[in-house]
Formats: sequence, C-alpha cells, structure tokens
Amino acid sequence: MQERNKLTKSDVETVMTGQRLSREFFIRDVLEVAPGLIGKNLVVRLGDGVYGRYMVTEAEAYRGAEDRACHASKGRTPRTEIMYHEGGRLYVYFIYGMYWMLNVVTGGENNPQAVLIRGVESLHGPGKLTRSFGIDRTYYGEDLTISDRIWFEESGVKPLIRTGERIGIGYAGEFWKTRPWRFYL
Repeated sequence: MQERNKLTKSDVETVMTGQRLSREFFIRDVLEVAPGLIGKNLVVRLGDGVYGRYMVTEAEAYRGAEDRACHASKGRTPRTEIMYHEGGRLYVYFIYGMYWMLNVVTGGENNPQAVLIRGVESLHGPGKLTRSFGIDRTYYGEDLTISDRIWFEESGVKPLIRTGERIGIGYAGEFWKTRPWRFYL
C-alpha cells in the first residue's frame, strides 16, 4: 500500500462511518491532542467519491515556540503562519526536497502547536503516508472540521498508547530530544 494506486478494496469505503472530530477536540493542548489521535481514523478522499479510512498508529507533539524541535521556535514566518491559527487545520510542509509532512494544528490562536502524523495502519513513515494519499501543499491550512477531502473521525477503538522520544530532532538539544512526545500503538 505504498503507492496510491495499490490500495485494495478492503482499504476503502464510500460512505462515512464514524463521527468527525470537532473543533473542540483540536483546540486543546498538543499533549492532549497527540495521544488522542492514536486510534482515531484518518479519512482521505482517494477520488471518485471513494474514501480511505486508516487508523492513526503514530504521532508526535510539537509544543510551541519554547519547543526547540518545533518550527515555531524560529518565529512566525509565512511557512509557520497556519500554526498560529486556531486548532483543527493542517500544517503541511516540504522536507528533504522530496516529502510532504502532514501536521495537525492544535491549541488556541497565537499558540503554535502541531501534531505530526507519523503513521497509520499498514503505512509507516510520514513521507510514505503523504505520498500514498497525494497530500501536498494544496492541503496547507485545510480545515479538518469542514473539509470534504480529509478529516479525522472516531473509530470506537480505545488503544493502549505507548510513548517515546521524537524521531530525527537531535538538532533541538538533549532536553527537547528526550521529551516523551511520540505516541504510538
């Protein structure tokens, strides 16, 4: 399932089955939202009225300007502007000249926080995820509470969540590198 055209019939559904997460879910602190997304379904329009539903299995929290691993630690820029908006929108950015990263903005206005979606069932790695679903710069700022092409919804699953250090942020220093802000199944 690494390529968009390799999805199987069992991967997709054409009708909405769960309850979409509300704005109130997203305007909480990132350290509540990130683990709260584990076990929820990421719903993505794959085309022609077909939607894929994928349980979120891994996410990382990035907590504002004080977090040296968070893009907001460098200040408010055109790239990070959406992080300063009310939670429930997407922060999508390009890295390594090849991968789009899918982040969910959390918290209140002017409190830049985001959750990086690192994996969903059967698809591990944030770059693989966005490539498989065709997520690119056009998703930047997308409102998850009203979008017709991407959102999160309840799955009814209450998973056992584990924590660990975030991945690939050695540049942020030992304190920020060792925060247990990666959440996974």
